[in-house]
Amino acid sequence: MRILYGVVGEGMGHATRSKVILDHLVRTLGHEVEVVVSGRAHAFLRKSFPELKVHEIAGLTMIYKDNQVKRARTALTFLRHLPAFAQNFDTFIGIQQDFRPELCIADFETFAYLYAKHNDLPVLSIDNMQIINRAAIRKDIQLPRELRRSFELTKAIVKAKLPRCDHYLITTFFFPPVRKKRTSLYPPILRPEVLGARATAAAGEHVLVYQTSDSYGGLLPMLEAVPEQRFVVYGLKRDVAFQAGCTPTTTANQERGNVTLKDFSETGFVDDLKSARAVIAGGGFSLMGEAVYLGKPLLALPLKNQFEQTLNALYLAKLGYGEYCDALSPEVIRGFLQKVPGYAQKVAEHRQDGNQHILQSIEKLIQEIGKKGRLR
Repeated sequence: MRILYGVVGEGMGHATRSKVILDHLVRTLGHEVEVVVSGRAHAFLRKSFPELKVHEIAGLTMIYKDNQVKRARTALTFLRHLPAFAQNFDTFIGIQQDFRPELCIADFETFAYLYAKHNDLPVLSIDNMQIINRAAIRKDIQLPRELRRSFELTKAIVKAKLPRCDHYLITTFFFPPVRKKRTSLYPPILRPEVLGARATAAAGEHVLVYQTSDSYGGLLPMLEAVPEQRFVVYGLKRDVAFQAGCTPTTTANQERGNVTLKDFSETGFVDDLKSARAVIAGGGFSLMGEAVYLGKPLLALPLKNQFEQTLNALYLAKLGYGEYCDALSPEVIRGFLQKVPGYAQKVAEHRQDGNQHILQSIEKLIQEIGKKGRLR
């Protein structure tokens, strides 16, 4: 079957998840696939699938500073890049003339979805965001009063993003009741490197710290204020590290007392994750799912103005897999580390059969579409 696969370029979690699905569709099942993707995810997927046509399209880029989304700057950046969005139309026409897909799959991505609707094609949604709209969140977890407005706003945005898909496959490590039809929940989609690390996972002495807001310069002093614990940090820019007084000891790492800053390496990151005592990170779904799978307690500091990350952190705390905090401090870090043994026992109860559940479901849905033309 000819499949158009759309991947949102904001953050790399969508791309790494889509890489697993694309590998199954193309290299296991033998489907013909073209990909549309924005941002730095384009280079990642183009390198991962040199045999595929991977179209680069314009997409929304979120602007972060000091661990929060800057809404005004994000909107301004979008307006400045409007001419690039016009070029998406040329890509749309080219796909329509040269590829003529029979099915579209969207990972929270609008281009492939709109292509399906314009051409009356079946479309599948595969992402973690739709849980906000299609599950009974308010009945399953108590949201703090100050988050209820943010929840309703985010729910409305998610609902409007990809309405009336033929089926919604939602990845999640928590399982609230589903409230809408054509919706199914699955454990997180994991990279092969993480699946392979499962057997050798062991609690080490270091805490892995991952910070996607690379302008969050206040992080390092907090970690240095907990000298009894060793921290391995990914995600901070080198200039931020130097401003904090770090001096390089090798070309790859920078050391300052109890803190090691590392350049990103997929292999190195997974090695540090699987051997970590615990993890400190934002509320991003991908890393949280990997930490849960590997049995690593997590202290989650969600980006401000990102309700989806806050929801992930609230459920993490509800399940006893770690803690949610809205402000990091040495006292919060120490308090979390004291409770790590209890969290480790709880998160060790998580079970999932790799990616098999969702891969088998995707295959069945495609077979049904191939036989009937649409899902009924």
